[in-house]
Amino acid sequence: MKLKKDDRVVVLGGKDKGRTGKIEKVLPRQAKVLIAGLNLFKKHVRPQGERQPGGVVEIAKPLPASRVALVCPKCGQRTRVGYRVNQVDRVNRDTKLRICKKCQAAI
Repeated sequence: MKLKKDDRVVVLGGKDKGRTGKIEKVLPRQAKVLIAGLNLFKKHVRPQGERQPGGVVEIAKPLPASRVALVCPKCGQRTRVGYRVNQVDRVNRDTKLRICKKCQAAI
């Protein structure tokens, strides 16, 4: 999955279309992402004794990863993610950098 935690994304479809937020959690097996403050639903909770009162609680549900697009930190536009391989001489290992497809900046 090309999206990572703390990436800024914009929602492409659904009730929160056009809104931006930061990814709190990535669920790669389900291909979903949890975005802070978006895709909120109301859940009715029963009281759990004296420690937790009942009522209506808003919880965030995960969105499909195909319904969000990454926002480039440099150009500020929604973009696709590409990869560039950089060679490191010290250990002779290659490192993969995520790049913006529009402005070629590292993400």
